[in-house]
Amino acid sequence: MSDITVRHNPGRERFEILDAGNVIGKAAYKEYDGGESPQRIFYHTVINEEYGGQGLAGQLATAALDSTVESGSRIAPVCPFIKKFLAKHPEYSASVVAVTPAHLEFLEGALAARTRA
Repeated sequence: MSDITVRHNPGRERFEILDAGNVIGKAAYKEYDGGESPQRIFYHTVINEEYGGQGLAGQLATAALDSTVESGSRIAPVCPFIKKFLAKHPEYSASVVAVTPAHLEFLEGALAARTRA
């Protein structure tokens, strides 16, 4: 690993982890208006296979969740990795919302619309 950084790419609704400027992983989300507060539904986290086992997914999750909390949004964890990460990091619990059927319906529609575009 040479130059690992994490950046928020709001235009693509994801956080990216980079090695020397090349994207090697991402934590994808959809913005959701949950009524009481804005929310980010995290639905997919991936690290390129050759970078596995180096703790990079945790680094990416930490940056993504910290940024989400700092922005005033709540976390709606659909992604299995983010769910597992949150279970090990109770410091985020006040910012987590339970995923509801409404979240899943919104996410399904948003992802379907993206594939048609």
